Amino acid sequence: MSHDQNAMNELHWLIDMVQTIEVGLVVLDKNFDIQLWNGFMEDHSGVEPNAIKGENLFTTFNDLPAAWLKQKMESVFLLKNRAFISWEQRPYIFKFKNYRPITGRADFMYQNVTLLPLSSLTGQVTHISMIIYDVTDVAVNKLQINAANERLEYLSQIDGLTQLNNRRYWQECMQKEFDRHKRYGDETTLVMFDIDDFKKVNDNYGHTIGDKVIQHISALLKQSLRETDSAGRYGGEEFSVVLAKTSAADSLVFAERLRKKIEETALVHEGQSINVTVSIGICDIQDGIENSAQWLNLADEALYNAKESGRNKCVTHKQK
Repeated sequence: MSHDQNAMNELHWLIDMVQTIEVGLVVLDKNFDIQLWNGFMEDHSGVEPNAIKGENLFTTFNDLPAAWLKQKMESVFLLKNRAFISWEQRPYIFKFKNYRPITGRADFMYQNVTLLPLSSLTGQVTHISMIIYDVTDVAVNKLQINAANERLEYLSQIDGLTQLNNRRYWQECMQKEFDRHKRYGDETTLVMFDIDDFKKVNDNYGHTIGDKVIQHISALLKQSLRETDSAGRYGGEEFSVVLAKTSAADSLVFAERLRKKIEETALVHEGQSINVTVSIGICDIQDGIENSAQWLNLADEALYNAKESGRNKCVTHKQK
């Protein structure tokens, strides 16, 4: 076999390999005109190599992020170094549909891209190649794991019955607001309340209705909150709210509005109309309160005073 024939065979193998490998391969000159477009790109774009050769990449695919991608490509020409684009940085460069059956939840193909400088015989970088990897499997798996972790984190913070913050997470929020007050001095108030004579609700209607009453109160509480407020189910029929940047006087307005709404809004369940009331204790962060536990105890003390003085009322802690 002659030397020329061997060279021709090697060239044929190389072309065959380039056309059939399971990655996209595009070669561009300095004007971003396409010089090579392999079989992978043809299969996913529907554009034949002969039809696109010599065409400008950004004119042909006008949905590409032209300014951003040109900047990356020009740095490859200038610095003669590789550049990488991750799907986490930008999900895709070419918007190809995803045909994989296992990762069918993705509408498009997630891609990693490598930009390689290509030198001529004189050592000048005259072209660059884009290598496009289909990483849809990896991306979808990671996104699913991230979504599952976010869901688990959410569930670890939420009370199942009321969908308010659970006690542990609410106390973390309370501590953050206490620390914020110590640093910036913003007025911050704690409101504690519970349902009056809740044992009678359970005794008269059963624990299932008792749970409905707790959910009913939770719904009314949620309707009364601002985005910056943090509410939780402290335990049983007891609730807690931190009102950020709110004085004790303004918190009393909030508490009175909530108390009246609960008093006037009956729970209707299977033809039964059930009315309950709540007692509320209020305490802002005053001089002498050294930690969040002390703050909480003083708000609970105000709640106790509301109970002892007749229930269905709001009591604000007064500094002695």
